[in-house]
Amino acid sequence: MWQRIQTLYFAIITGILLALAFGNVGVDYSDPTTIEGVRYISKLPYAILIFISLAANVVALFSWGHRPIQIRLAGGSAVLLLALQAWIGVDYFTLGKEFVFSWTAILPIFAFICEVLAIRGIYADELLVKNASRLRAAKRKK
Repeated sequence: MWQRIQTLYFAIITGILLALAFGNVGVDYSDPTTIEGVRYISKLPYAILIFISLAANVVALFSWGHRPIQIRLAGGSAVLLLALQAWIGVDYFTLGKEFVFSWTAILPIFAFICEVLAIRGIYADELLVKNASRLRAAKRKK
């Protein structure tokens, strides 16, 4: 299972999403009496996108024998990560100067890149298996 690079990518993505789940999106300076970090989980759209993507990646991480399922889950998770990054971008431009985002706001882009690399690795494995099967079938016919 851990021999394949896509498994490592799924583990990295899972770690990034867990860090997002327990991390702060930024600091709200609109109330000067309490300056606390705002968690990703406290915003419902962020929480929904993070947890659905996290669940898809965990299932893909442990379904290493079923490459088509992995590709579908990784593709769906990649779309969700782009949606999360777009939502963070919209909030960045609409919340104004009283809300300062932390550096973790760019982590969904890194997770998306790892997701695309995992899809490429799964697809390469699938092609390798199909070619090996084709060659074995051709060898048996001779």
